[in-house]
Amino acid sequence: MQLFSLLPYSFHLHFTLSTTMALSFLSSLPSFLPLLPPQTAFSSPTSSFPSLTVKLRCAHVKTDASNQDRISRRDVLQGFGGTLALGLMVNSDLMVEPAYAADLIQRRQRSEFLSSIKSTLYTAIKKNPDIVPSLLTLALNDAVTYDKATKSGGPNGSIRFSSEISRPENAKLSAAMSLIEEAKKEIDSYSKGGPISYADLIQLAAQSGVKSTFLASAIRKCGGNEEKGSLLYSAYGSNGQWGLFERQFGRSDAEAPDPEGRVPIWEKASVQEMKEKLSAIGFGPRQLAVLSAFLGPDQAATEELLASDPDVFPWVQKYQRSRETVSQTDYEVDLITTLTKISSLGQQINYEAYSYPVKKVDLSKLKL
Repeated sequence: MQLFSLLPYSFHLHFTLSTTMALSFLSSLPSFLPLLPPQTAFSSPTSSFPSLTVKLRCAHVKTDASNQDRISRRDVLQGFGGTLALGLMVNSDLMVEPAYAADLIQRRQRSEFLSSIKSTLYTAIKKNPDIVPSLLTLALNDAVTYDKATKSGGPNGSIRFSSEISRPENAKLSAAMSLIEEAKKEIDSYSKGGPISYADLIQLAAQSGVKSTFLASAIRKCGGNEEKGSLLYSAYGSNGQWGLFERQFGRSDAEAPDPEGRVPIWEKASVQEMKEKLSAIGFGPRQLAVLSAFLGPDQAATEELLASDPDVFPWVQKYQRSRETVSQTDYEVDLITTLTKISSLGQQINYEAYSYPVKKVDLSKLKL
């Protein structure tokens, strides 16, 4: 333990917080390093963080032979604890890099824009609640054009093209598409980060439709009282489950219609045909059962058909029971999860979409 007696001169340690633990550990042992004026400096040339100067001044230490080996465990632990606390403090709040700050600004911009879109869609759907089944089918039909082999199709907004929306499987969806067009005009008028894509808006309209359905159910369970119904849905609804869905915000629009023959006419398809279609995009009987509201205007008739299949029947029964409960948790969570997966099939999400440059302040105009 004669380490410090070998240092008869003082020196100055200049280091950043990304230096090695060994050096940081030494800096946390003031009981071993009597302080004298600094002279020399060390620094880490590879650090990416702003430096914090800590001055250590060392001198000859006279050791008592009887105590030279008595550095206690507490001294060591206190030194290590001080280093660890300092590192945590710096890495949490003091050293926020500019890139991270810019990322937070983008997230806030996208979040605010998303909230405005939801408000626009909620108002439009509230005026015409009967359009919800068509909005759900519109989102489904735009998405299930996805082909795993060619990585083409998917929720890319191609259903907006007249040659695609006029196909037999989309024959009853023109009113839903008109709602999307009107909503897009309003949303684009207040967007600061460019026009919203049809691909995003169609899937967000489906989300709004799903939420409006669950809210209406809660209101019915409260005897038609909207205020109590809203409180019930806020208390039991799965708003938190929508987090991943809302991260998939930044889809790109297709420039041409998707190929024909990829979407069944759901109202005329057999259960086997429906199973085969969903299987082709990676889903099974469970997802087919939970999507019953997306497969035509009459959910009860669709579920009756689906229940005739032994593979789908248990799931239909499960979700019917869940809808009878106050929270509808099993049904709602599975529906949100399935819609989230379908709405991102084959899509490359641009997580910077709809963000915009923040106006810079001209400091020369400030009067101090």
